Amino acid sequence: MLPVAILAGGLATRLRPLTETIPKSMVIVGGKPFIAHQLRELARQGVKKIVLCTGFLGNMIEDFVGSGSEFGMEVSYSRETNQLLGTGGALFQALSLLEEEFFVLYGDSWLDIDYQAVEKKFYSAGKLGLMSVFKNHGRWDTSNVEIRHQQIHLYSKTNRNERMTHIDYGLGILSKDVFKGYPTNKKFDLSKVYEILSQKKDLACFESEKRFYEIGSIEGLEELELRLRGMNE
Repeated sequence: MLPVAILAGGLATRLRPLTETIPKSMVIVGGKPFIAHQLRELARQGVKKIVLCTGFLGNMIEDFVGSGSEFGMEVSYSRETNQLLGTGGALFQALSLLEEEFFVLYGDSWLDIDYQAVEKKFYSAGKLGLMSVFKNHGRWDTSNVEIRHQQIHLYSKTNRNERMTHIDYGLGILSKDVFKGYPTNKKFDLSKVYEILSQKKDLACFESEKRFYEIGSIEGLEELELRLRGMNE
């Protein structure tokens, strides 16, 4: 199983005041810090290596997770210290800790998806990147992926059109080669990396049949709380 980079360095302004003194990954949901749910699900799926990209109050995440041994995996850290680099810049900084190909997971996403199936699709597609998507129809967030013939025709968070019925699910796979030519220690968003790959038709697609959960907002946090409660009943 490929390693997983988790992007956990943002300021989480939409969750304030909850995130004024703790990072988003440490917000309590289902009786535990959110990162614990992510790591236990990844361990269940067979993931053995994690790289946590931390920033705002990242020391709290590191103190809680440690080496990862409690979760049955090896966890290392890529820390944003002097400035926040955005999701793309943070991932670029972490490349030396990752293998040639790797999963990338947003730090606020809880996903019911088969990681082995996603990895298999990536290698069979023969492209530099893969994005998991969900047929959202604008329900949980604004759709940003146009699918044609079961392939990603266009992904964009800024140039949306009425043919975009799907949404970025929160999990992808990337090759290190994707980042050739990108600047060091510069802030940029991972969404632009995916957008460029889609324009080059070098972004494979894995469509999930199950909805995503995220804690990027109070509403999302409440929805996940209900989902986790239902799983434990």
